[in-house]
Amino acid sequence: MNEKTYVLDFEEDKESYDIKEAIAKYVRFWPWFLGMVLLFCAIAFAYMKYAPVIYKTEAKIKILEDAMKTSVVKDVISIASANPNNRLLDIQNQIKVIQSYRLLHNVVDELHLDIEYQQLNNLLYKQIWEPPFTVRKNISEDKINEPLKYEVKLTETGFDIVDEEGTQYNVPYNEANTSVYYLPFKIELAESITNVKNYRNDSFKVIIDSKRKTTLKLAKKLTITTEANSEVLNLSLLGESKQRSEQVLNSIINNFNQDGILDRQLVSRRTLEVIEKRFVYLSQELDSIEAGKQNLKQEQNISFIQSDAGANLQRKTEAESEALKLETQVSLSNLLKKTVANEAEYNLLPADIGLANSGLNAMVSNYNNMARERQKLITSVGSNHPTLVKLSKQLELSKLNILSSVNNYEAQLALSLRKTNQEKNSAGYRFSRLPETERMLRSIERQQSIKENLYLLLLQKREEATIDYASTAPTIKVIEYGLTNMDPLWPKPTVVFPVSILLGLLLPFLVFYIRFSTDNNIHDRSEIEQLNPEIPVVAEIPFFEKDKKFIDVNDRSVLAESFRILGANVTHLLSPEETDETGKVIFVTSAVKGEGKTLLALNLSLAYASIGKRVLLVGGDLRNPTLHTYLGLDKNSQGLADYLAGKIKDFEPHTFEGFKANPDHKIFLSGAVPSNVPVLLSGKNFEQFLDEARKEYDYVIMDTAPTMLVTDTLLIAKHADITLFAVRAGVTDKNVMKFSKELNKSKKVKNMVYVMNAVGQVHAGKLNYGYGYGYEMEQPEKSKKWFKKA
Repeated sequence: MNEKTYVLDFEEDKESYDIKEAIAKYVRFWPWFLGMVLLFCAIAFAYMKYAPVIYKTEAKIKILEDAMKTSVVKDVISIASANPNNRLLDIQNQIKVIQSYRLLHNVVDELHLDIEYQQLNNLLYKQIWEPPFTVRKNISEDKINEPLKYEVKLTETGFDIVDEEGTQYNVPYNEANTSVYYLPFKIELAESITNVKNYRNDSFKVIIDSKRKTTLKLAKKLTITTEANSEVLNLSLLGESKQRSEQVLNSIINNFNQDGILDRQLVSRRTLEVIEKRFVYLSQELDSIEAGKQNLKQEQNISFIQSDAGANLQRKTEAESEALKLETQVSLSNLLKKTVANEAEYNLLPADIGLANSGLNAMVSNYNNMARERQKLITSVGSNHPTLVKLSKQLELSKLNILSSVNNYEAQLALSLRKTNQEKNSAGYRFSRLPETERMLRSIERQQSIKENLYLLLLQKREEATIDYASTAPTIKVIEYGLTNMDPLWPKPTVVFPVSILLGLLLPFLVFYIRFSTDNNIHDRSEIEQLNPEIPVVAEIPFFEKDKKFIDVNDRSVLAESFRILGANVTHLLSPEETDETGKVIFVTSAVKGEGKTLLALNLSLAYASIGKRVLLVGGDLRNPTLHTYLGLDKNSQGLADYLAGKIKDFEPHTFEGFKANPDHKIFLSGAVPSNVPVLLSGKNFEQFLDEARKEYDYVIMDTAPTMLVTDTLLIAKHADITLFAVRAGVTDKNVMKFSKELNKSKKVKNMVYVMNAVGQVHAGKLNYGYGYGYEMEQPEKSKKWFKKA
């Protein structure tokens, strides 16, 4: 028979088939998926019932720009603050302040957050904020390495307290100091509690932790965000108790605001201290400058530079004018003196020549009067007249008096001229020293002006700092105090249940995915078609028990139908294209032992016999025959090995009727195990056997040896009209498919097709729409549990 390429008409579209196969691999385990979903939903329900409810509390504040600085430094900072980047940096700095350990530690200390109260509710302890009692630590923080936990119950007489080790303590309600009970805290009823009977059935838990750890935990829980292009800060806190979270956020806001106020007050107070110290220093400097100015004026004999310059110039001018007048008087007096001294005839003396001495002028005038009278007497009386002589004596005496007065006047003029010249020189010297004095004075006045301006500025800043300290503005504007959303943040049914369903689906999916990924065996038809698409799969045989076979022609079980379909498909592939009426030879083989080829050959032969075909089933596995075990025949009965060795000439007498219900079904065993199997199979007797069998039977079905273990099948493969290669679901390795592909490619096996063996019923129904369609399905003897089926 010529080589053929088989293409079955009932093959589905490859791509859609792959998708369905991938889905079907998991769908077959639907009980596991359903069970896991129900389990996770039950866990989710219990979680929703007993898990702590977490709420989100939020607050909003706005950082006030003017509050970031005092008026003393406002002018300097305002320029830098105008930069948006600097403003953003300032906001980030304020966030760091809010999140600082120092500020949060103050909150923990203020609200006693290091002591947590819980109340038993639904079998679990849940956090509360206002218990019916208060606890205050009396233990050093260094001694608290791990949280201390105590259970507290309220009785008629006092508190029943149990520590972690089970030690019980009873503290009376009126006991103020509990140190006698060796407890690290003091406990007392809350002021609002008037009747403890309302709390008899309640159980509380007190957890005491160090303030350091509590502060660090609070820092992790606190979240601060900023809104875009805004100075608003959003503070959020997660917690079980709504009241506790709101109180914590409000305390954080108040502490941050007060911290900013104290910072600015500290700046103002420090500014006042610096200003006061500077005042003392400036006062001393101003006194020193004033003293220097005073000394300079005293040394230079000045009061005001401009007026003193005018005065000195005026004095110099006046002195020069006076000196000129005096020199003129000296000249006039010299002239008068010479005239008087040289005058011998008692002539008239020059009068009114400009002398400023009235006495001297009177003396000259009197002399001139007497001189005129003498002139008159000379003309009227003689020169010797007594009156004339007397008058001449008087004139001579007057001349002496005039000369004496002139000398005296000249002495006075010399003295006055000397003083005038001194005054002129002094005024000139002072006037010439004025620029230098002015420079020195201006330098002193400049230092004085600087110090005075600084002094006035400090006075102004002291007033501003005093006002800032007395009326410090808030650091923030509270937009919204702590407010808790009434809807819990966690757990949310809309999240928990979908996630639980997803996990319920995902977990078995991952398990099966890992199982499928690590499993290298063939499980369904699609895997064969993916690995070797050129070799068709003619049928899928459902899994059945080892000795399961049908012997009734009216058998309508799934097993019987599957083998009838296999027979029909093989017959379709064997439809002769030529007028060849001889029987068809079908080899049934596999790669290794245990893949069900023998039982496959047996049931295929029975399927053909059930439709009236004459069938010969031959045990072709001479090395390890197993056919007899399914039929209850003697292994040592003569068979094929004996025929090939020439021990028997006719095989027909040595055939068996395996089943009375199928008289057209004959069996020819393999016979005794020979030592030279390859030689026997390669001999001409084998071909002669097949020729004789073809003549007597419609189908000769031979159970051959596995192809990977021995070469027996390969030696006789050329005699087959078609070779059925058995692939056992869940057993055959995918590497075997490479081996079978190579056999087909190298033509070592003739007309190879696959038969998928031991497939589950779910898979068996895919190719032929269910083997039991239209028939009564065969019921299993005992129904398996669903998880065993899965």
